[in-house]
Amino acid sequence: MINWLLQTVSVTRFSLQTLPERKGSALSSVFGIAGVVAVLVGVLSIAQGIRLMVQNSADPDNAIVMRSGSDSEMMSGLGGTQAEVITDAPGIARDAEGALASPELFVIINLPKRSTGTDANVPLRGVSRPAFKVRSNLEVVQGRPFEWGLAELVVGAGAAREFAGLDLGSSIEVGGEQWPIVGIFEAGGGIAEGEIWADAAVVQSAYRRGNSYQSVYTKLASSGSFTEFKDSLTADPRLNVKVERAADFYSDQSTVLRGIIVGLGSLIAALMGLGAMFGALNTMYTAVSARTREIATLRALGFKSGPVVVSVLFESLLLALVGGLIGGGLAYLAFDGFRAATINFQSFSQIAFAFDVNATLLKNGIVYALLIGLVGGLFPAIRAARLPVATALRES
Repeated sequence: MINWLLQTVSVTRFSLQTLPERKGSALSSVFGIAGVVAVLVGVLSIAQGIRLMVQNSADPDNAIVMRSGSDSEMMSGLGGTQAEVITDAPGIARDAEGALASPELFVIINLPKRSTGTDANVPLRGVSRPAFKVRSNLEVVQGRPFEWGLAELVVGAGAAREFAGLDLGSSIEVGGEQWPIVGIFEAGGGIAEGEIWADAAVVQSAYRRGNSYQSVYTKLASSGSFTEFKDSLTADPRLNVKVERAADFYSDQSTVLRGIIVGLGSLIAALMGLGAMFGALNTMYTAVSARTREIATLRALGFKSGPVVVSVLFESLLLALVGGLIGGGLAYLAFDGFRAATINFQSFSQIAFAFDVNATLLKNGIVYALLIGLVGGLFPAIRAARLPVATALRES
């Protein structure tokens, strides 16, 4: 066993010493794998960023109520009387001003994207007074909150970055009139940062919605109060509603988008990975061909085929590791924290988010690179081990 290990170390050392002579093909393999890893990590960081945004969008004690059968707020509808019944339900947190429940409207308006100038659907949310208490992580960081009863807007920081005309102090058209933007808010990176907020009563008037809403957001007395709250509403004959934890609702709303991104990203990475694998195969076959005399001489001196296989695989995995590290580093520098917006196919509106290149994605990218290196080095390694000594000496 010790002799086998010594042989392996010796053959591997010889292999690495000849690497500079094959630097062209080696660098081609390294950067091919780096490109695959960079694309894989970069694309999947979009899905990870959306997942993180969803995770930051609601507290465990937040719940949302919509009309039964509604897949999104756009499809829901609740009358003012129904909203009052919901806000009176047991299980809702209360303070000196009443129940922490916000009946809300969800309207889509068109605004140009800063990056392209093309129109995009941006969510305008009409909220009630408790809304800022229901979402405990929301904070106005520039300007001031809108005045209740006035046609004023506050804009999420993500929306302000992504869409033209949403600067503090500017105005946009809402319901045929110009509404001023008086504040910019943040919400811990949650989905609300991609929205525009206003007084629900004023939005109702602007869009002739009467006394109607589309959802009611609530803060529960505790996370354990959800069952009591849900059962009281679903059993009430005056209502026909569905009740969800807000975190589950947001997660469901982004399922299709995340699935598309992960699917396309994996497909692109698989196709690029196939190309990189052939590149690795070519590199290692070239390495074996260049080392034919060396391998044959070692075999003639009594070196086993096992150390030869290990040396070729080690070189292939080393090149793949270097490529994976470079690709992961490039993805981190280029994408981590990069802010963008895309359409959510379930709400037909834009959501703003930040790419998230985390340790798990980087680890998976490097593992993928090593898998490419393993497959790319396996067949050349077997060929090197099976190379007849006499034939190899004659050919060299």
